Amino acid sequence: MTTFVLIHGAEDGAWSWHLVEAALRERGHDVVAVDLPSEDESATYSEYADAVVEAVGDRTDLVVAGHSLGGFTAPIVAERTGADLIVFVSGMIPRPGETPNEWWQNTGHNDLVYEPAEGEDENAQFYHDVPPELAAEALRRARIQQQTPMDRVWPLETWPSIPSRVLIGRDDRFMPEEWSRQVAKDRLGIEADAIDGGHCLPLSRPQEVADVLEAYAAEV
Repeated sequence: MTTFVLIHGAEDGAWSWHLVEAALRERGHDVVAVDLPSEDESATYSEYADAVVEAVGDRTDLVVAGHSLGGFTAPIVAERTGADLIVFVSGMIPRPGETPNEWWQNTGHNDLVYEPAEGEDENAQFYHDVPPELAAEALRRARIQQQTPMDRVWPLETWPSIPSRVLIGRDDRFMPEEWSRQVAKDRLGIEADAIDGGHCLPLSRPQEVADVLEAYAAEV
């Protein structure tokens, strides 16, 4: 049995992983998913990691997965808990010495241009392939993401000596496939794996995400 530690992204909560969590539990695995203290103006990524590590407790055989902005928290948690694997699910891959706000320019994300299709609003960038009722619920559950951590240097001075994998969506409008592949190569020296789906893979493709996470866990 593997314990999957699932970390949500900006303006999100543990609920964003609930379908993946259910799929993994049905397969006999344990899951830890908590709301990060992102609404706390004093909290930084160290405090975000504290919340997750406390929830993990003394569990072992850990795979830590971070979605989107959760990629900044996942390596910290993995290092503190001695995890077996770090997984970025449409995740932002940080670099020691960098602030999250610098990440946008350093990765070239600022140069990407998104134009909504006719009749779409800006939320389509994230939820275009999420079932409408789930997208509506996600927006209803949106939480405040304070900007406090964004200008703070990411707290790890060196990258953890833990294997990493990257899962991306072929239809991601926020972090396009080819750009994501290049970031994975530049930052981790690895090839990203891709499945159909947009940025919010845990909601749009939960079974497929669970399949990939379970396969990753079997390899370590």
